[in-house]
Amino acid sequence: MDGFERNAREQGYRMVAGVDEAGRGPLAGPVVAAAVLLPPGYRNPEINDSKKLTAAKREVLFDVINRDALSVGIGVSEVALIDSVNILQATLLAMKEAVGGLSPSPDMVLVDGRSRIPFLLSADQETIIQGDQKSVSVAAASIIAKVSRDRIMEMYHRQYPQYNFLRNKGYGTAEHLDAITRCGCCKIHRKSFRVRQRVERLKNLSLFSDEIS
Repeated sequence: MDGFERNAREQGYRMVAGVDEAGRGPLAGPVVAAAVLLPPGYRNPEINDSKKLTAAKREVLFDVINRDALSVGIGVSEVALIDSVNILQATLLAMKEAVGGLSPSPDMVLVDGRSRIPFLLSADQETIIQGDQKSVSVAAASIIAKVSRDRIMEMYHRQYPQYNFLRNKGYGTAEHLDAITRCGCCKIHRKSFRVRQRVERLKNLSLFSDEIS
């Protein structure tokens, strides 16, 4: 999992960070990005794509990564920004904020996915498709981003308990879609995702349960 980091250092880069996000797909809540700068040669076989880990394991590794990393940065794009510029651009802005929060600053950034972070002038970049499964730095960032976002959604759950964000974290589960049908949308639902229209379309097509199961 450290091949991309080793390759970057062989090319002369000294500070190699990984960047990933959590929350591009949900119907509600922010998108959160994390950037992680690990020590040279760092390995931890337990660090993996956050989606492959249990919530309990992510919580443990969240603390391990924050303890072992040279630096960790977080970026958050709230719903208003997502609706204003679209989810991709909001994600990239959150990634830029996360990288900007690192100290020392990286000279190489490994970015999960296909899109480079715009206007990131402080470092070179390499995009890695499924980077959270191939790079320890990106995988670490995926864990930090996921746990950080989950905690935000748990706070929103206390404000809007009718949607059970504690359980669904804003994703379009059957329970969440049913709550939208009953209660409408709240201020953290993404208007640009046309949430109500999606619910009505599923009901009209008799796919309400199947699509989110």
